[in-house]
Amino acid sequence: MQITASAISLNVDDVTASATFVKQHFGFSEEMSADGFVSLSRPDAGFNSIFLHTGLKSFKPTHMCGHQADGLLIVFVVDDIDREYVRIQSEGVPITTAIETEPWGERFFQVTDPNGVVIQLVQWIGEPNP
Repeated sequence: MQITASAISLNVDDVTASATFVKQHFGFSEEMSADGFVSLSRPDAGFNSIFLHTGLKSFKPTHMCGHQADGLLIVFVVDDIDREYVRIQSEGVPITTAIETEPWGERFFQVTDPNGVVIQLVQWIGEPNP
């Protein structure tokens, strides 16, 4: 098997709100869209971020079409977490989880898009403590 591309598709009530948030604050661009659907990309992300309107009739598997994105994180590893934290705050984005550093070397913070999708920015700052 050879994987040629990757994407994450999330069901949300307001596709435009999530797409606008990711484009405005994380530099994604719209690659394609249709009624109830938008696919966003960024050359360095390694995947497309796709937002689907909750209940979209063409969604498969059909038993999942009414589900919303919940209980997951979209994580972006960055090279300067402190700079990104200041940037996001200066853009007026409410911080969901303030910046913190875990004992294993993960420094991160979280924001939440208008549909409740949690986006976490991470920088690995050292070797994990035993």
